[in-house]
Amino acid sequence: MSDSVYVGKAAKDAALDRGWLLGHFKDVGDPRHSEAVEIKWGVHPRGDERLEWVKGEERTALLVLISGRFRVELPGRTVLLEEQGDYIVWGRGVDHSWFAEEESVVLTVRWPSVPGYAVAEKGRARLQS
Repeated sequence: MSDSVYVGKAAKDAALDRGWLLGHFKDVGDPRHSEAVEIKWGVHPRGDERLEWVKGEERTALLVLISGRFRVELPGRTVLLEEQGDYIVWGRGVDHSWFAEEESVVLTVRWPSVPGYAVAEKGRARLQS
């Protein structure tokens, strides 16, 4: 095994860092460290929601539904992901929020990997997206 290779399980590894598998927040030297892209394995119980909208987004994002029913809120538009493989892409400057209508698993890819955007947690823990 090389130091430039990492093998893991998304569900297990995601639990260690609020769902994030790859991005600037991983330690330098870890093969999962990247300033170019972020990848998240998001496991959301039914009713889970983002505590506040992301405003002034500086990244492009791709969100793919693995399982469940997941709603993405955009200014003036709601997108419902309900079949495995449904996905949405939004670019820089697009504010957003989300809500898990059913227990859902989503894979999110964002680029570039930019520090910030953490929402202060209130009540039960919620994943950032």
